[in-house]
Amino acid sequence: MAVGLEIKESTIVSEPNSNGGDLFRLSVSAYDKMVEQGIFNEDDRIELWDGVLVRMSPKGIRHSNAIRRIDHQVDSLLGEKVIFTAQDPIRLDDFSEPEPDVVLLVPPIEKYDAQHPGPEDIYLIIEIADTSIERDRAKAAKYASNGIAQYLILNLNNSEVEDYREPSTDGYRTKRTYMADETIGLVAFPDIKIRVCDLLPKTR
Repeated sequence: MAVGLEIKESTIVSEPNSNGGDLFRLSVSAYDKMVEQGIFNEDDRIELWDGVLVRMSPKGIRHSNAIRRIDHQVDSLLGEKVIFTAQDPIRLDDFSEPEPDVVLLVPPIEKYDAQHPGPEDIYLIIEIADTSIERDRAKAAKYASNGIAQYLILNLNNSEVEDYREPSTDGYRTKRTYMADETIGLVAFPDIKIRVCDLLPKTR
């Protein structure tokens, strides 16, 4: 706030909590203004989740290379049919602007010159879990309630992929776990099959 940013009352919602006080949920519009004013930057490694600023886990070597591996597979299988983004903001709703590890977006890229992608622009979200599996599983409910058609968790520790489909307001109706020797399909592109082993580090 020291930089002169003015936050209107309508951008922050006060809610009661169990301690008898009020919780203030930060809206996406207020958060975006803070980012524009330089209050937060890329080094802060935070994202807005349900009105709360959440610190993101640091990226390790396996995590970073998993993103590269997914990028390679998406490029070879889908090419210009999708726009690949990695750890960029998406606007889920008025109070959530997370930065998933991987998002496949609907073209053309010019759609996103003036605003972050919304649920209607998203084919698929992928989170990569090495130290964050429980948190990534907890995200499924929010992704489902906002209509994200397919959500994948690439579990590096167990060498498997959790596939969530059929979103509803109560969460995803289906979940299936694929092992390294199986193939996984994409809701948005039924003719495309990805080998799970191609998304995982090679075993020694």
